[in-house]
Amino acid sequence: MCGTVYSLQQLSSGINRVKLTLHSGPGTVGTASHIALEESGLDYEFIAVNMKGKEQQSEQYLQINPKARVPSLIVDGQVLTETPAILAYIAQLAPDSALALPDNPLAFAQIQSFNSYLCATVHIAHAHKMRGSRWSDDTDVHKKLTEFVPVSMSQCFDLIESEMIKEPWVHGESLSISDPYLFTICQWLQGDGVDITNYPLVKAHHSRMLDRPSVQHVLSTY
Repeated sequence: MCGTVYSLQQLSSGINRVKLTLHSGPGTVGTASHIALEESGLDYEFIAVNMKGKEQQSEQYLQINPKARVPSLIVDGQVLTETPAILAYIAQLAPDSALALPDNPLAFAQIQSFNSYLCATVHIAHAHKMRGSRWSDDTDVHKKLTEFVPVSMSQCFDLIESEMIKEPWVHGESLSISDPYLFTICQWLQGDGVDITNYPLVKAHHSRMLDRPSVQHVLSTY
């Protein structure tokens, strides 16, 4: 945790610090935002949410995020949710970091496209394993959704491996906000019944991320 936090406008004016507070829990998608904050060099506070104790459903947390989910990033008292939005915001605050956004609008859109796929498709496939009640109140449906997770997650990673990931990082030579996001979801693969060794490019990316001090720090935090 280092550096000084500024909003985009404040970065140019050099005044008025912004306070960043990340609420997240172990094993959640919030790990991506946590790693991004470490990579950014921005100063921030981290507050662990006890997911096993269902703290995300507590009255206190619901006042922060009525969605009862993590991550939540508090920016000077205002709450920002949803991983793609948080990641893009962090990168905008840290234009001199490894996560700097590309100047080319299409290149940025491609980052957002990849992150949107992780958010809207891959994460949902994973959630079917334990969150079936979001889609049905039929316990038989819950069981079928759970049983299908190894198939659906494999289908997602077949596409990522064959069409979407480059080397050494997701979008090529430069690290981006897509990298902590993909790494975080890869952490779920074993529990989802998917063998990461079936995906050489994804596995190599996962190994590179594990070597980064930011990742090591965040994983040790939990």
